[in-house]
Amino acid sequence: MQATRLHDLSLLALRLAFGGLMFFNHGLGKLEKLMGPGPIQWADPLGIGPGMSLALATGAEVGAAALLALGLFTRLAAVPLMITMAVAAFIVHGADPFAKKEAALLFFAAYLAVFLQGPGRYSVGQLLANKLPSGGWKGFWLR
Repeated sequence: MQATRLHDLSLLALRLAFGGLMFFNHGLGKLEKLMGPGPIQWADPLGIGPGMSLALATGAEVGAAALLALGLFTRLAAVPLMITMAVAAFIVHGADPFAKKEAALLFFAAYLAVFLQGPGRYSVGQLLANKLPSGGWKGFWLR
């Protein structure tokens, strides 16, 4: 197997694992809380209100995580995920021991790697980019 194929498979595994885990283990619970009845009880780490804080975290952990797992607008999707994990690690758990920050930092590192590398060949964005004229920024951001 060629090195480039292994590289693309590793990016697929990284996207599916970290996008899928974020979506299913974190995002769906927040979506239920956001859509549920009653007042929103949520932390407000940025001082924008609990509802907006929950909505932003949910958007990243559901919408952006799904896009990342699919490999569609991957680099754009990685940005809100990295911001959410940085807020979780350095603001929400800022005073906590390292063990409480570790998961957020690992997710951040994975999203940074995907942002830098792109989604790889095995992605929806790559399939769509192949249909565009070569060159330009469209294909870069689509992937």
